[in-house]
Amino acid sequence: MLNLKIITPRKLVKEIDVESVTVPTASGEITVLPKHANLFSLLIEGIVKIKEDKKEEFMAIGGGYLQTDGRGVTILVSKAYGQSEINESQISKAYEEAKKIIKTSKDQAQKNEAVVMMRRAIIDTKLLKKRRHSSL
Repeated sequence: MLNLKIITPRKLVKEIDVESVTVPTASGEITVLPKHANLFSLLIEGIVKIKEDKKEEFMAIGGGYLQTDGRGVTILVSKAYGQSEINESQISKAYEEAKKIIKTSKDQAQKNEAVVMMRRAIIDTKLLKKRRHSSL
């Protein structure tokens, strides 16, 4: 087992013993198992898969870092939230708003923010789909 800690600037989001954790890194997705070699890696925003007692849990994260020594995994990220913290109507609204800004705005900074908003909405949609598949 691995001791997993997911930490944001505001709080310790999760601390739990897990079988494995799969994370999105700058160079692709990696899975950390017990006795993994020491590793420090840059994380990108995406979905984390946590395996615990034959169950899977999914969380969305912002960018950050992962560190492991094979006994524990520490994930330091800008944000982290679970499937229960999002809903489809909010995601759709954010996506449509971002799309509108990208099409109509002449301000490049606004367009860049809208692209980030759109990317977050896509990640949240993937997170919701994982919930649907895991509850079947």
